[in-house]
Amino acid sequence: MAFVTKQDSGFKTVVKGFLTGGTQASLTYPTEYIKTQLQLQSKAKPEYNGIMDCAKKTVDQHGIKGLYRGAGVRIIGAGFQQMFRWGAYTNLTQMFRDEKTGQLSPLNNMMCGLGAGICEAVCAVTPVETVKTRVTDDQRRGTGKYKGSADAIVKILKEEGPMGLYRGAFPTILKQGTNQAVRMPLQVQIFTVIAMGDSTKKQSPLYNGAAGFLAGCGSVLLTQPQDCVKSRMQSESAKELYKGTMDCAMQMMKNEGPAAFFAGSVPRCVQVGLTSGISFALFPVISKLLNQVM
Repeated sequence: MAFVTKQDSGFKTVVKGFLTGGTQASLTYPTEYIKTQLQLQSKAKPEYNGIMDCAKKTVDQHGIKGLYRGAGVRIIGAGFQQMFRWGAYTNLTQMFRDEKTGQLSPLNNMMCGLGAGICEAVCAVTPVETVKTRVTDDQRRGTGKYKGSADAIVKILKEEGPMGLYRGAFPTILKQGTNQAVRMPLQVQIFTVIAMGDSTKKQSPLYNGAAGFLAGCGSVLLTQPQDCVKSRMQSESAKELYKGTMDCAMQMMKNEGPAAFFAGSVPRCVQVGLTSGISFALFPVISKLLNQVM
Protein backbone atom coordinates (compact mmCIF):
# COMPACT_ATOMS: atom_id res chain seq x y z
CA MET A 1 0.00 0.00 0.00
CA ALA A 2 1.08 3.54 -0.56
CA PHE A 3 0.86 4.25 3.17
CA VAL A 4 2.58 1.05 4.42
CA THR A 5 6.27 1.83 4.47
CA LYS A 6 9.41 -0.10 5.23
CA GLN A 7 9.56 1.56 8.66
CA ASP A 8 6.12 0.30 9.80
CA SER A 9 6.37 -2.28 12.59
CA GLY A 10 4.17 -5.37 12.73
CA PHE A 11 2.89 -4.54 16.24
CA LYS A 12 1.75 -1.02 15.41
CA THR A 13 0.08 -2.25 12.25
CA VAL A 14 -1.83 -4.89 14.25
CA VAL A 15 -3.25 -2.18 16.54
CA LYS A 16 -4.10 0.05 13.58
CA GLY A 17 -5.80 -2.84 11.81
CA PHE A 18 -8.00 -3.71 14.81
CA LEU A 19 -9.21 -0.11 15.22
CA THR A 20 -9.77 0.26 11.47
CA GLY A 21 -11.75 -2.97 11.18
CA GLY A 22 -14.06 -2.30 14.11
CA THR A 23 -14.85 1.21 12.91
CA GLN A 24 -15.67 0.30 9.31
CA ALA A 25 -17.79 -2.71 10.37
CA SER A 26 -19.89 -0.48 12.63
CA LEU A 27 -20.61 1.83 9.71
CA THR A 28 -21.39 -0.78 7.05
CA TYR A 29 -23.00 -3.76 8.83
CA PRO A 30 -26.56 -3.31 7.39
CA THR A 31 -25.19 -3.92 3.86
CA GLU A 32 -23.47 -7.08 5.15
CA TYR A 33 -26.75 -8.27 6.71
CA ILE A 34 -28.76 -7.73 3.51
CA LYS A 35 -26.11 -9.41 1.38
CA THR A 36 -26.22 -12.52 3.58
CA GLN A 37 -30.03 -12.67 3.54
CA LEU A 38 -30.11 -12.55 -0.27
CA GLN A 39 -27.49 -15.30 -0.48
CA LEU A 40 -29.31 -17.59 1.97
CA GLN A 41 -32.71 -17.45 0.28
CA SER A 42 -33.63 -20.04 -2.33
CA LYS A 43 -33.48 -18.81 -5.92
CA ALA A 44 -36.48 -21.05 -6.69
CA LYS A 45 -38.65 -19.49 -3.94
CA PRO A 46 -37.07 -16.14 -3.05
CA GLU A 47 -38.31 -14.30 0.04
CA TYR A 48 -36.98 -10.94 -1.13
CA ASN A 49 -37.14 -9.18 -4.50
CA GLY A 50 -33.93 -7.23 -3.98
CA ILE A 51 -31.94 -4.98 -1.69
CA MET A 52 -34.68 -2.49 -0.84
CA ASP A 53 -37.33 -5.19 -0.39
CA CYS A 54 -35.06 -7.09 2.01
CA ALA A 55 -34.33 -3.93 4.00
CA LYS A 56 -38.01 -2.93 4.14
CA LYS A 57 -39.26 -6.36 5.23
CA THR A 58 -36.55 -6.65 7.87
CA VAL A 59 -37.38 -3.24 9.36
CA ASP A 60 -41.14 -3.93 9.19
CA GLN A 61 -40.75 -7.25 11.03
CA HIS A 62 -37.90 -6.54 13.42
CA GLY A 63 -37.35 -2.78 13.46
CA ILE A 64 -34.10 -0.99 12.62
CA LYS A 65 -32.25 -3.25 15.06
CA GLY A 66 -33.07 -6.17 12.74
CA LEU A 67 -30.50 -4.84 10.27
CA TYR A 68 -27.89 -5.19 13.02
CA ARG A 69 -28.72 -8.80 13.91
CA GLY A 70 -25.38 -10.52 14.53
CA ALA A 71 -23.52 -7.20 14.39
CA GLY A 72 -21.74 -7.62 17.73
CA VAL A 73 -19.58 -10.53 16.69
CA ARG A 74 -19.05 -9.00 13.24
CA ILE A 75 -17.79 -5.67 14.60
CA ILE A 76 -15.39 -7.30 17.04
CA GLY A 77 -14.49 -9.91 14.45
CA ALA A 78 -13.78 -7.25 11.83
CA GLY A 79 -11.31 -5.71 14.23
CA PHE A 80 -9.51 -9.03 14.59
CA GLN A 81 -9.87 -9.70 10.85
CA GLN A 82 -8.06 -6.53 9.87
CA MET A 83 -5.64 -6.94 12.74
CA PHE A 84 -4.52 -10.27 11.23
CA ARG A 85 -4.74 -8.91 7.67
CA TRP A 86 -2.60 -5.82 8.17
CA GLY A 87 -0.28 -7.53 10.65
CA ALA A 88 0.41 -10.37 8.23
CA TYR A 89 0.62 -8.07 5.21
CA THR A 90 3.10 -5.69 6.86
CA ASN A 91 5.36 -8.50 8.10
CA LEU A 92 5.26 -10.24 4.72
CA THR A 93 6.14 -7.03 2.87
CA GLN A 94 9.27 -6.73 5.00
CA MET A 95 10.33 -10.13 3.63
CA PHE A 96 9.42 -9.45 0.00
CA ARG A 97 10.70 -5.87 -0.43
CA ASP A 98 13.77 -5.29 -2.56
CA GLU A 99 16.69 -4.89 -0.13
CA LYS A 100 18.29 -2.09 -2.13
CA THR A 101 15.28 0.00 -3.15
CA GLY A 102 12.77 -0.96 -0.46
CA GLN A 103 10.16 -1.29 -3.22
CA LEU A 104 7.54 -4.04 -3.54
CA SER A 105 6.89 -5.45 -7.03
CA PRO A 106 3.26 -6.05 -8.15
CA LEU A 107 3.82 -9.82 -8.07
CA ASN A 108 5.30 -9.75 -4.57
CA ASN A 109 2.51 -7.41 -3.48
CA MET A 110 0.00 -9.97 -4.72
CA MET A 111 1.77 -12.76 -2.80
CA CYS A 112 1.74 -10.66 0.37
CA GLY A 113 -1.96 -10.03 -0.14
CA LEU A 114 -2.59 -13.75 -0.64
CA GLY A 115 -0.76 -14.58 2.58
CA ALA A 116 -2.65 -11.88 4.47
CA GLY A 117 -5.98 -13.16 3.14
CA ILE A 118 -5.26 -16.75 4.17
CA CYS A 119 -4.13 -15.58 7.63
CA GLU A 120 -7.30 -13.56 8.27
CA ALA A 121 -9.51 -16.38 6.94
CA VAL A 122 -8.06 -18.98 9.31
CA CYS A 123 -7.62 -16.77 12.39
CA ALA A 124 -10.75 -14.60 12.25
CA VAL A 125 -13.05 -14.60 9.22
CA THR A 126 -14.30 -18.20 9.22
CA PRO A 127 -15.52 -18.39 12.85
CA VAL A 128 -16.90 -14.83 12.75
CA GLU A 129 -18.75 -15.42 9.46
CA THR A 130 -20.13 -18.73 10.77
CA VAL A 131 -21.66 -17.08 13.85
CA LYS A 132 -22.96 -14.09 11.86
CA THR A 133 -24.54 -16.33 9.23
CA ARG A 134 -26.12 -18.67 11.80
CA VAL A 135 -27.65 -15.76 13.73
CA THR A 136 -29.00 -13.96 10.65
CA ASP A 137 -30.30 -17.23 9.18
CA ASP A 138 -32.01 -17.97 12.50
CA GLN A 139 -33.82 -14.62 12.27
CA ARG A 140 -34.75 -15.19 8.62
CA ARG A 141 -36.19 -18.66 9.37
CA GLY A 142 -37.92 -17.46 12.54
CA THR A 143 -36.64 -20.46 14.52
CA GLY A 144 -35.56 -18.42 17.56
CA LYS A 145 -32.69 -20.74 18.39
CA TYR A 146 -30.19 -18.03 19.25
CA LYS A 147 -30.63 -15.01 21.53
CA GLY A 148 -27.62 -13.32 19.98
CA SER A 149 -24.02 -13.80 18.88
CA ALA A 150 -22.68 -14.87 22.29
CA ASP A 151 -25.49 -17.40 22.73
CA ALA A 152 -24.82 -18.76 19.23
CA ILE A 153 -21.11 -19.27 19.98
CA VAL A 154 -21.91 -21.18 23.20
CA LYS A 155 -24.52 -23.41 21.53
CA ILE A 156 -22.39 -24.13 18.44
CA LEU A 157 -19.42 -25.13 20.61
CA LYS A 158 -21.65 -27.26 22.86
CA GLU A 159 -23.48 -29.05 20.03
CA GLU A 160 -20.77 -29.29 17.35
CA GLY A 161 -17.47 -28.60 19.06
CA PRO A 162 -14.80 -26.11 17.87
CA MET A 163 -15.03 -27.38 14.28
CA GLY A 164 -18.62 -26.14 14.18
CA LEU A 165 -17.19 -22.63 13.96
CA TYR A 166 -15.11 -23.65 10.95
CA ARG A 167 -17.88 -24.91 8.70
CA GLY A 168 -17.24 -23.52 5.21
CA ALA A 169 -13.56 -22.90 5.97
CA PHE A 170 -12.31 -23.99 2.53
CA PRO A 171 -14.40 -21.57 0.42
CA THR A 172 -13.69 -18.84 2.98
CA ILE A 173 -9.93 -19.32 2.61
CA LEU A 174 -10.30 -19.32 -1.18
CA LYS A 175 -12.39 -16.16 -1.04
CA GLN A 176 -10.19 -14.21 1.38
CA GLY A 177 -6.93 -15.30 -0.25
CA THR A 178 -8.20 -14.23 -3.69
CA ASN A 179 -9.72 -11.05 -2.24
CA GLN A 180 -6.48 -9.73 -0.83
CA ALA A 181 -4.28 -11.08 -3.64
CA VAL A 182 -6.36 -8.97 -6.04
CA ARG A 183 -7.23 -6.03 -3.79
CA MET A 184 -3.79 -5.09 -2.45
CA PRO A 185 -1.96 -4.67 -5.80
CA LEU A 186 -5.10 -3.30 -7.49
CA GLN A 187 -5.43 -0.56 -4.85
CA VAL A 188 -1.83 0.45 -5.48
CA GLN A 189 -2.33 0.62 -9.24
CA ILE A 190 -5.59 2.58 -8.98
CA PHE A 191 -4.04 4.94 -6.42
CA THR A 192 -1.12 5.60 -8.77
CA VAL A 193 -3.53 6.51 -11.58
CA ILE A 194 -5.83 8.83 -9.61
CA ALA A 195 -2.95 10.47 -7.70
CA MET A 196 -1.09 10.94 -11.00
CA GLY A 197 2.22 9.99 -9.40
CA ASP A 198 2.02 12.66 -6.68
CA SER A 199 3.87 11.11 -3.71
CA THR A 200 2.50 13.78 -1.32
CA LYS A 201 -0.91 12.09 -1.54
CA LYS A 202 0.30 8.75 -0.11
CA GLN A 203 -1.27 9.52 3.28
CA SER A 204 -4.43 11.08 1.82
CA PRO A 205 -7.62 9.43 3.19
CA LEU A 206 -9.57 10.64 0.15
CA TYR A 207 -7.27 9.16 -2.49
CA ASN A 208 -6.60 5.95 -0.57
CA GLY A 209 -10.30 5.54 0.16
CA ALA A 210 -11.32 6.05 -3.47
CA ALA A 211 -8.70 3.57 -4.67
CA GLY A 212 -9.78 1.12 -1.96
CA PHE A 213 -13.43 1.38 -2.98
CA LEU A 214 -12.68 0.60 -6.63
CA ALA A 215 -10.27 -2.20 -5.69
CA GLY A 216 -12.92 -3.72 -3.41
CA CYS A 217 -15.53 -3.68 -6.18
CA GLY A 218 -13.04 -5.30 -8.54
CA SER A 219 -12.26 -8.13 -6.14
CA VAL A 220 -15.96 -9.02 -5.84
CA LEU A 221 -16.05 -10.15 -9.47
CA LEU A 222 -13.56 -12.94 -8.72
CA THR A 223 -14.84 -14.04 -5.32
CA GLN A 224 -18.67 -13.94 -5.44
CA PRO A 225 -19.12 -17.68 -6.19
CA GLN A 226 -16.89 -18.64 -3.23
CA ASP A 227 -18.79 -16.23 -0.99
CA CYS A 228 -22.16 -17.70 -1.96
CA VAL A 229 -20.99 -21.27 -1.29
CA LYS A 230 -19.47 -20.11 1.99
CA SER A 231 -22.75 -18.56 3.14
CA ARG A 232 -24.71 -21.71 2.26
CA MET A 233 -22.19 -23.91 4.11
CA GLN A 234 -22.42 -21.72 7.21
CA SER A 235 -26.24 -21.59 7.29
CA GLU A 236 -28.25 -23.26 10.07
CA SER A 237 -29.56 -25.98 7.72
CA ALA A 238 -26.22 -26.82 6.08
CA LYS A 239 -25.64 -29.88 8.27
CA GLU A 240 -28.73 -31.58 6.84
CA LEU A 241 -28.47 -30.30 3.26
CA TYR A 242 -24.82 -30.67 2.27
CA LYS A 243 -22.10 -33.31 2.66
CA GLY A 244 -19.35 -30.76 2.10
CA THR A 245 -18.20 -27.77 0.06
CA MET A 246 -18.18 -29.52 -3.32
CA ASP A 247 -21.57 -31.12 -2.68
CA CYS A 248 -22.99 -27.71 -1.80
CA ALA A 249 -21.63 -26.16 -5.01
CA MET A 250 -22.93 -29.04 -7.13
CA GLN A 251 -26.41 -28.86 -5.58
CA MET A 252 -26.55 -25.11 -6.14
CA MET A 253 -25.64 -25.58 -9.80
CA LYS A 254 -28.07 -28.49 -10.30
CA ASN A 255 -31.07 -27.03 -8.46
CA GLU A 256 -30.72 -23.29 -9.06
CA GLY A 257 -28.32 -22.80 -11.96
CA PRO A 258 -25.26 -20.53 -12.35
CA ALA A 259 -27.18 -17.47 -11.10
CA ALA A 260 -27.15 -18.95 -7.57
CA PHE A 261 -23.40 -18.30 -7.40
CA PHE A 262 -23.97 -14.58 -7.93
CA ALA A 263 -26.87 -14.05 -5.52
CA GLY A 264 -26.41 -10.88 -3.51
CA SER A 265 -23.62 -9.66 -5.79
CA VAL A 266 -24.94 -6.08 -5.97
CA PRO A 267 -25.22 -5.53 -2.20
CA ARG A 268 -21.91 -7.33 -1.72
CA CYS A 269 -20.27 -5.06 -4.29
CA VAL A 270 -21.63 -2.05 -2.37
CA GLN A 271 -20.66 -3.57 0.98
CA VAL A 272 -17.15 -4.65 -0.05
CA GLY A 273 -16.53 -1.37 -1.87
CA LEU A 274 -17.60 0.62 1.19
CA THR A 275 -15.67 -1.49 3.68
CA SER A 276 -12.55 -1.43 1.53
CA GLY A 277 -12.84 2.29 0.85
CA ILE A 278 -13.44 3.12 4.52
CA SER A 279 -10.61 0.80 5.63
CA PHE A 280 -8.08 2.29 3.23
CA ALA A 281 -9.22 5.80 4.19
CA LEU A 282 -9.17 5.17 7.95
CA PHE A 283 -5.89 3.29 8.12
CA PRO A 284 -3.57 6.24 7.36
CA VAL A 285 -5.63 8.49 9.66
CA ILE A 286 -5.41 6.05 12.56
CA SER A 287 -1.74 5.49 11.73
CA LYS A 288 -1.04 9.21 12.05
CA LEU A 289 -2.84 9.42 15.39
CA LEU A 290 -1.15 6.32 16.83
CA ASN A 291 2.29 7.42 15.65
CA GLN A 292 1.92 10.39 17.99
CA VAL A 293 1.46 8.17 21.05
CA MET A 294 3.34 4.95 20.18
